[in-house]
Order: sequence, then structure tokens, then C-alpha cells
Amino acid sequence: MPEYLIAFNDEWVPDHTDEELREKAAVVRALVAEMKAAGVLVFTGGVDDAAPVFSVDASSGTPVFTDGSFAETDEHLGGFAVVDVADEEAARLWAGRIAVACGWPQEVRRFRLPMNRQ
Repeated sequence: MPEYLIAFNDEWVPDHTDEELREKAAVVRALVAEMKAAGVLVFTGGVDDAAPVFSVDASSGTPVFTDGSFAETDEHLGGFAVVDVADEEAARLWAGRIAVACGWPQEVRRFRLPMNRQ
């Protein structure tokens, strides 16, 4: 079955009170449990804004590490889920459920089939 990345940009998340975030977290935890029970959840996670960000460029043949993001942008990944579902329709279903639970937009992308699975 194809795997899909369902992700949101941190800039898409509106401001919330601590109480609103706790309520959303409870709804999202329940949805994650449902996704696990359905056997579609591969992995989910969020980005730690407090952790260092670095980039690596090996175009010269040697990895060169630089502090900070690679591209100049105000947008960055906020969180994501990887699901293993039958088709795009199922990916849309779960993405819609995640968007409702979180209360902000989600973007869906299908992963290419890995070379070792072709």
C-alpha cells in the first residue's frame, strides 16, 4: 500500500490559549489511537522548536554543516503523520480527520515507492 505524508506548516497554526491546546491535544491523541487501531499509522511527530536547526550540503563531495535552515523562509514544518493506506481516497479521509482534530490545514503528499520495494 502507498504511504502518504500528512503535514502542516507551523505558520498555519493560529494562536491558541493553553487550555485550547490541551483540548486539541486530547482530541488528537484519541485520533492517533484510532489510526493505530486501524493499522494505518506508520509514524507521527512534531518539530521541536527549541532544538538547534542545521543544514548539510555535500555538493562539493564533503558534507559541510551550517547552523540554521537551508533556505530563507518564514515557514517551517510543524508536525506530521505518515500513514500506510490503500489509496488516495483513504489518505484524504485521514488527512481530513487530522485537519478537523487540529483545527488547521494539512498538506498531503504520497511517498515514492522505495527502490527496495519496487
